[in-house]
Amino acid sequence: MKKTERPMKVLDILQKEYADARVTLNFADPLQLLMATILAAQCTDERVNVVTKDLFKKYRQAADYAGADLQTLEEEIRPTGFYHNKARSIINCCQMIVKKIHGQVPRTLEELTALPGVGRKTANIILGNAYGQQAIAVDTHVKRVTHRLGWAKSSDPDKIEFELMEVIPPDRWTRTCHQLVFHGRQICYAQRPKCSVCPVTKLCPKIGVREKD
Repeated sequence: MKKTERPMKVLDILQKEYADARVTLNFADPLQLLMATILAAQCTDERVNVVTKDLFKKYRQAADYAGADLQTLEEEIRPTGFYHNKARSIINCCQMIVKKIHGQVPRTLEELTALPGVGRKTANIILGNAYGQQAIAVDTHVKRVTHRLGWAKSSDPDKIEFELMEVIPPDRWTRTCHQLVFHGRQICYAQRPKCSVCPVTKLCPKIGVREKD
């Protein structure tokens, strides 16, 4: 089997299995997705969606967050965890958006990663889902699944992003990341992955997998 043949077979299977895979954070515009993604660090999307339901009603523009009272915002986002750091990141991020980018969430990776609290993963989530660009966002599920598939070797998410660029066709970057996330959540668990019912088990070298059911 050619080097690129196995990954393409896996991609096609994932496309069939998770055709409706998408970002599971609720948002209506780029700013909402940016705020939700910052809150989602070390927190489930489900919990973030509960918090942002009221948060988005109160804070509608970057200027609203930029002028927010720190302690008040901390209490409003407390259920997402690490709320001290997240609140500071949100305020500082939105202050820069207001001052330097006229209140609009940037459309380029370079501008997004220049914002306080925004790394490549968050930036790529914004680009891929709010702006319709092709981008590879490496979260814990993408990292785990692609390691087991042998597509990536690095432990650094930023380096994994570039490794995956060599495996995944550019026109499939965004949707493949969603499919990998869904696969990680439903089948390829961190502990005891469900290899016996995995749709790509015959194509997966199962690198690092110690226990299978």
